[in-house]
Amino acid sequence: MRVVELVVPDESAEAASDRLWTAGASGIEERSGDGVTALRTVLAADDDVSRSRLGPLPVGWILQFVDVDDAPAETWRDFARPIIVNDDLMIRPAWLVDNTEVGNRTVIDIDPAGSFGLGDHPTTRLSADAVWRSVRAGDRVLDVGCGSGVLSIIAVERGASTVVAIDVAEAAREATIANARRHRVADRIDASCTPLAVIGDGFDVVIANILAPTLVSLAADLRRVLSPTGRLIISGILSGHHDHVLDALAPLEVVRSDELDAWACVELTARTPDFSAG
Repeated sequence: MRVVELVVPDESAEAASDRLWTAGASGIEERSGDGVTALRTVLAADDDVSRSRLGPLPVGWILQFVDVDDAPAETWRDFARPIIVNDDLMIRPAWLVDNTEVGNRTVIDIDPAGSFGLGDHPTTRLSADAVWRSVRAGDRVLDVGCGSGVLSIIAVERGASTVVAIDVAEAAREATIANARRHRVADRIDASCTPLAVIGDGFDVVIANILAPTLVSLAADLRRVLSPTGRLIISGILSGHHDHVLDALAPLEVVRSDELDAWACVELTARTPDFSAG
């Protein structure tokens, strides 16, 4: 198995770990010694895709790719647990389907395979809650950087008529299709590696749980694909450090912002809704 290894100064280990989680890590192995920390994970089958997901790295961080035995890379599955998103929604590792008390919650069973989106990262949890609140019956939804497809599936569960799910990684496309089939909603989710630049417009809800630099670079297209009364949900951004992202998305207006463990999820619209009506 091909793994990503980031070697950073010990004081940068937490920041490097956050970067790997956001880039799509399902589990991280960490080793320290001589003032540096080496973090290993699996991001994508293609090294160039892994580099793209990580984005530009700070000076002093060393990125390399290492071939290792497959078995240790899968041990994270033994420690995976269901994630309670809200009172009505749970995201559950697909291999725990017979071992979880679910109550009255809707349960989304996910196997991320080589993609991002098991549900345990704060950005996924925040985005999942936002999708649960925002999607209405009949909505057309676009999921940019779909990862495992978890947010696409939640959108369908909330009544979306169709979901277009795109990601730069083939592993994400495959995982989204597999998870959609698991939930018997593959006919309503169109998963591909199509670039955002060639996607049509008019979406009622657009989801983009991706890193801040990518949000900025895609800002014009994220505005373009949104319907005049649609809602854009962004995450993958740090609390208190995303004004540059909001500036790039102007004139969209913030209507809600939530935070969890130093991460943020922001919902924007082309105009501020009138909540006093109806």
